[in-house]
Amino acid sequence: MFCRLGSNRDSKILAKKLMNIFLPFFPLNLVAFPTEKLNLHIFEPRYRQLIRECIDENKTFGIPAYLNNKVKPIGTEMKVLELSNLYPDGRMDIKTEGIRAFRALSFKNPIPEKMYSGGEIEFLENDFESDWMTRTKTIEMIDKLYEILNIGHPFDYSKEPLSFQVAHKIGFSLDQEYQLLEILDEIQRLEFIIEHLEKTLPVVEEVERTKQLVKMNGHFKNLNPLQF
Repeated sequence: MFCRLGSNRDSKILAKKLMNIFLPFFPLNLVAFPTEKLNLHIFEPRYRQLIRECIDENKTFGIPAYLNNKVKPIGTEMKVLELSNLYPDGRMDIKTEGIRAFRALSFKNPIPEKMYSGGEIEFLENDFESDWMTRTKTIEMIDKLYEILNIGHPFDYSKEPLSFQVAHKIGFSLDQEYQLLEILDEIQRLEFIIEHLEKTLPVVEEVERTKQLVKMNGHFKNLNPLQF
């Protein structure tokens, strides 16, 4: 059974219904995003069967997020880009790419005569356009986060959509990543990221400051003389 979407997010999902198709499912305890490249190690027999069919028949599959012991209705359609390794026991390493978001309308586990699950889905129409001001503010805050952490960021800001590119690398929980996937407008997704970073940056800054203070403990300190 799918869990119901929270009412606070229902208003975000206003996409047009493009068409309904039946899609095999590969539920995972992660959130996959459209345009994301995802490497997977396939070891369960049911998913070896699914991926083998996808490769042989040039089919796609869906990754609905499995969160809080429930299969969520929103997921991402994936295509297999490459079979990187095929092990003697049938396990596989594959490279995949997210294509588009979908909402599951039904869930069959397993599909008749198959080992894996699937269901009827409707594709969701995502708006990937953003405005300059919101995008610039998002980039500035992400740069600030990585500056505080003193590490280089891995992002190519020329690529779109920005929201899906950074989603796994700004401290989101899985629930927050799923909420981001529910939002179908890029400007609203960036605003969601900005709201998160406005809360996160002060905390990260304080943690990093505390770490530096801890590192100084036990070391000789050069103290300026006090003037009385």
